[in-house]
Amino acid sequence: MQTNFTPEQLRDPDIKVSNQVLRTCVHCGFCTATCPTFVLLGDELDSPRGRIYLIKDMLESGRAASEEVVLHVDRCLSCLSCMTTCPSGVHYMHLVDHARTYIENTYRRPWHERALRGLLAQVLPRPKLFRLALIGARFARPLRGLVPRRGMFGKRLAAMLAMAPVKLPPSAIERPASHPASGPRRQRVALLAGCAQQVLDPAINQATIRLLTRLGVEVVVAEGAGCCGALTHHMGHHAAAMAAARANIAAWSREIEGEGLDAVIINASGCGTTVKDYGFMFRAEPEPWRSRAARIAERALDISEFLTRLDYRPSRPPPGIKVAYHAACSLQHGQQITAAPKALLRTAGFAVVEPREGHLCCGSAGTYNLLQPDIATRLQARKLANIAATGAELIAAGNIGCLTQLAGGELPVAHTVQLLDWMAGGPAPPGITQKSVITQK
Repeated sequence: MQTNFTPEQLRDPDIKVSNQVLRTCVHCGFCTATCPTFVLLGDELDSPRGRIYLIKDMLESGRAASEEVVLHVDRCLSCLSCMTTCPSGVHYMHLVDHARTYIENTYRRPWHERALRGLLAQVLPRPKLFRLALIGARFARPLRGLVPRRGMFGKRLAAMLAMAPVKLPPSAIERPASHPASGPRRQRVALLAGCAQQVLDPAINQATIRLLTRLGVEVVVAEGAGCCGALTHHMGHHAAAMAAARANIAAWSREIEGEGLDAVIINASGCGTTVKDYGFMFRAEPEPWRSRAARIAERALDISEFLTRLDYRPSRPPPGIKVAYHAACSLQHGQQITAAPKALLRTAGFAVVEPREGHLCCGSAGTYNLLQPDIATRLQARKLANIAATGAELIAAGNIGCLTQLAGGELPVAHTVQLLDWMAGGPAPPGITQKSVITQK
C-alpha cells in the first residue's frame, strides 16, 4: 500500500511504525474471511482492510478522528485473526493500537461514553475496587429488566448488570509471596496474578501455583506487580497502560536481579499477548527501561508453553470426559500458541474436541462485551452453538475473559490449568462436581 506521510510526520516513532505496517498491506482481502465483525455485519469498513484504509487516511491527514472512523475502529475486537490469515505479515495489532490512542487524543466522545470508559479504566485493573463494583452490581441485577435497551447507553448498562456474577467466589487476592517448590527446586518463576481474574476466578491462580510447585518450581508473586496494562491499552489510554507495564517491569526486574527468574508465567492469554509486547511498547523509552522491557518480554510464557517444557504428566487415571477446547484469540492469534494446550489436555486424559469456526472470537475481547454488547452477544451465541454441536461435557479455555463469556451457556467452564492441576492431584475445578460431570461416565 502506498502511503504519503511527510518527513515531519515520520519523525514520530508511532507514525513511523504505522507507516511500515500500512506499506506491508497488499489489499488482498484475505483478512475479511476470518474477521468476526465482517462475517456478522458484511460491511467492508468493519473488516481489517476497511479499517486499514480509514486509519491510513486519518493518520496521513493529521486531522482529528471522525465519527465514522471511531465507529468502525471501536467495533474491532482486536482478536488478531487477521494477522493469522494475512499472507503478507501485516502487523495489524500495532496499527490498531496506535489508532486507538490517536482517537483517544483527538476525538471527544459523548459524556456517557467518556464516563463509562473512564469507569472501566479505573475499576477493572484494581481487584479490590472491581470486587466492590461487582457486589454493587449484584444487588442491582434484579432491576436490569427495567433498564431501557433502545440506546447504546442502556444496552451497555444492561450488559454490565447481566455479567455481574450471581455469587462471587471468596476474596483471594494474591499477596506478594514466594511459594516454594515441593522437593528440589527446578526453576524459579514470577506469576502475573492479574487484576480481573483475581476477582472473577481466583481458583485459576491457586491451581497454577499448586501445579507448578508440585512440579518443582518456585512461584513468586512479586511486590509491586499488578495489571498488565492490556485493558487500558486497548481503550487508547496509553499513559495508564505504560504506567501499569512499568510497575510490572520494575517488580520483575528486581526479582531477576535478586534471586533470578527463569520465566514470567501468565495464565490469562490476553495479558500474555501484552506482556510479550512490552519490548515494542518501550522501544522509544530511555534506558534502562527499554532493555528491561525487552528482557521481560523474552521471559514471558503462557502457562501452557511452560508446562510443555516441564514435561507435564498426570497422576490420576483418565477422567473419561469430553472437553471442548476454546482457543482464545489472544492465545491462537496473538501468541500463535495452538497445539500446546490441546496436547496437555490429552496427556491429562481428556478427550479433546474442537468446535467449528474455532478461529472466530467469542465476543469477550477485554471490555468489548461491555462496550459493544450487540455484536458480543451475537458472537457468544454463535460460539456456544458450535460448542454444543460437539457433544462436549465441559469447556476449557486459557483466558478469563473467554471463560466469563462462555459461562452463559449450559456447560461448565474451566481454565486449562485447572484441569491439568486436577489430574495431577489437585481439587476438581469449581462447578465441576461428581454429580454434574464425573458420574455421567
